[in-house]
Amino acid sequence: MMKNPNHGAIDNEQLVSIIERIEKLNEDTASIAADIKEIYSEAKSAGFDPKYIRQMIRLRKLDPDELDEADELTKMYRNALGI
Repeated sequence: MMKNPNHGAIDNEQLVSIIERIEKLNEDTASIAADIKEIYSEAKSAGFDPKYIRQMIRLRKLDPDELDEADELTKMYRNALGI
C-alpha cells in the first residue's frame, strides 16, 4: 500500500480520476457482456448449442498437454461410470 505524503490528506483529483476510470471499465465490461450474450443467442438461432460453445472456448484456453490430460481423465471417468 502506498503511503500518502500528505499525512492523511486525500488527493481529491486523483481519487476522482481513479473512481471514474473504474466506473468506465465497469461500463465497458457490461457492454462486452451484453455483446457476448448476443453472440450466444445468434449461435443458438443458427442451431449451435451455447453450452458446447462455452466448453470449446474453455478447452481452447488450455495448452496441448492440459488438453490431452483433460481428455484422458474424461475417458477414464466415463469408463469407470460405464458411460
